[in-house]
Amino acid sequence: MIPPGFIQDLLARVDIVDVVGRHVELKKAGINHKGLCPFHGEKSPSFIVSPTRQTYHCFGCGVHGNAIGFLMEHTGAGFVEAVEDLAQQMGMKVPEDERSPEERERAQAQKVRQATLTEVLARAGEHYKNQLKQNPRAIDYLKRRGLTGRIAAQFGLGYAPEGWRALASAFPSYDDPLLVESGLVIVSGDDGGEPKRSGPSAGPPQAGPHPLGGSNGVPAGREVKRYDRFRDRIMFPIRNVQGEVIGFGGRILDKGEPKYLNSPETPVFSKGRELYGLFEGRQGLRQRGYALVVEGYMDVVALAQHGFNNAVATLGTACTAEHVQKLFRFTESVIFSFDGDAAGRRAAGRALEAALPHATDTRSIKFLFLPPEHDPDSYVRDLGAEAFERCVEAALPLSRQLLAVCTEGLDMSSAEGRARMLANAKPLWAALPQGLLQRQLLGELAKLAQLPDQELLGLWQGATTTRGARPVRGGERRQQGSASMQDFAGASAAADPFDDFGPPPEHPGHDADYGGPEGFEHFEPMTDSGPAAARSPYASRKDSQGQKWQGKSSSSAGGKGSGDFKLDWKERKRRELDETIGMPRHQPASPMDHALRMLLLQSSWWDQLSDQDHQLLHELPGEHGEMVAWLERFLVNHGASAWSVLQADLQEQGRYEQALRVCGGRLDESAADDLVVDDLRQILKKLWIARLEKESQAIASGAIQADTLERLKALRQQIIELKSA
Repeated sequence: MIPPGFIQDLLARVDIVDVVGRHVELKKAGINHKGLCPFHGEKSPSFIVSPTRQTYHCFGCGVHGNAIGFLMEHTGAGFVEAVEDLAQQMGMKVPEDERSPEERERAQAQKVRQATLTEVLARAGEHYKNQLKQNPRAIDYLKRRGLTGRIAAQFGLGYAPEGWRALASAFPSYDDPLLVESGLVIVSGDDGGEPKRSGPSAGPPQAGPHPLGGSNGVPAGREVKRYDRFRDRIMFPIRNVQGEVIGFGGRILDKGEPKYLNSPETPVFSKGRELYGLFEGRQGLRQRGYALVVEGYMDVVALAQHGFNNAVATLGTACTAEHVQKLFRFTESVIFSFDGDAAGRRAAGRALEAALPHATDTRSIKFLFLPPEHDPDSYVRDLGAEAFERCVEAALPLSRQLLAVCTEGLDMSSAEGRARMLANAKPLWAALPQGLLQRQLLGELAKLAQLPDQELLGLWQGATTTRGARPVRGGERRQQGSASMQDFAGASAAADPFDDFGPPPEHPGHDADYGGPEGFEHFEPMTDSGPAAARSPYASRKDSQGQKWQGKSSSSAGGKGSGDFKLDWKERKRRELDETIGMPRHQPASPMDHALRMLLLQSSWWDQLSDQDHQLLHELPGEHGEMVAWLERFLVNHGASAWSVLQADLQEQGRYEQALRVCGGRLDESAADDLVVDDLRQILKKLWIARLEKESQAIASGAIQADTLERLKALRQQIIELKSA
């Protein structure tokens, strides 16, 4: 936790003109400074930096904030990272957080280690760029692919020579362990080396002895050696959102396998989290208003060459929920582009699964399929930018793609085909955040299945609305966003994980029971006896005479029991006309709802939470995570404020209804004084326990190795400590 006083002191010392001026060319304009906005494309400057107010504002796109907010928006840095960056520039030391000395020491060592690795990778990137300038064959290859020197320089393209130890000329010591740790050099016997190539792409015989000894690549029992991972390849530096080189992708110049070779996983590089071209495409995302996700490095670079400077690519892996979440930090609209062949369709299915948990009512997700004989690179080179633009405009919205996936290969004229369609659709529909999109898709699916909406909803909710059914244990359910379609089969489709808690308690955290140890278990509606009844004050209600409460009978005297009452014809007619009858009137409050409610009513508490708690809240799914991101941006730009101030900003941005949804109902500012920060900590503790138990269950369900066993022990110890605290 960084004390608010330190942040205020930091902002008082820093000059926002200097901070912004490192990234934007500013000119004096009266008492202010003016320049071209870095957040959207413009020809006339409308970006104003005020030294008196220490703020920036763009009259073109509306962005505004202080020095910390600028670094977060422009560089993609997190709040803590932006504060640390500014503090370092001002020669200030960020106050120590609440972690133990050992934890702080480990974190500092990791940070130094990562900085060292990025320096090594940056040096290698410069070496590869210099080699490209000296190699006519590599330059000719890029020209044949339609690339100019400007685009090559923008993306930092380079060339890895054919020699086994070409990097030896770029570093003082080729035996430096950092070269292996960064993935640039392979030690003989390591897994992950580049497979042997044959044919013309193999090039001429390598100069000097083979690093493994012997000749022609055959080991001869000599001392193990090191050799370059990347040889005779066009090099694509992979940069994080701060612009640091964290890895490389290498493409073979001619024919051979593998066509693409990526850096291995390192302390600074994880394929499942990073996107190629995101750093270079940040301005393009704002200019065009959407992100275009493609499959290869050359697709990104070729599209940028033809004016599509908003393309990014996954790094040889399927699109993950983390990829999608990262993209939605920069834009509210994503278009996935895939080849039209079978492999492209499969990749689209995985992208659909990853995107569903993030498909809120305010976001746009679409799918673009090119002809089977084309990828984005070849399509834009052969047919031009205008033709590709038309493909973008014709991209399928997520709702239509979901229906297409569910009905593919089925005979929808048969009952069997319609039943199979619903079985396919149920887990996908359940992965969507609750909202209007999910409700409309229910109607579309019901229409295809030739069923009434309410009947389909009842069928999908049946597993959680049948009295007396056993609760669904947390271990039987996997985390949304990472599960496959099959993982959702048989899961309760529309049930909320907290649907039996009733109204939020006056002080959530003291008495609120959020389920089992995971905090995310499903429970059935209350019964008149058993654990559920004991858990809820509403399970068994009695009148003042101690008699059990029963619903009013249709006959007030001498009539049938309450279970046999009949509706009169007017009531029956009303129910037939009103299709919303039977739908839940409001979303029962969950721990996530309580946490957001308390933070919006007491926004000053945000700075009392640790960085780990901040990260936990940012990773909340769907609209909850979005609201946390909005709240942090607001606090960075405006500081802690009363709910009425936050409410006005939410209404101005069209997010007010979303705030009500994530809080489980309307917020009353008069209740803010009754809240206690310890209640928030109790809620966060339950969320931490839920997260750690999910991780431990995932490890326990797989093959246990020595390292995973240690991790499992550590997780269980953390859980015990949290529960006993």
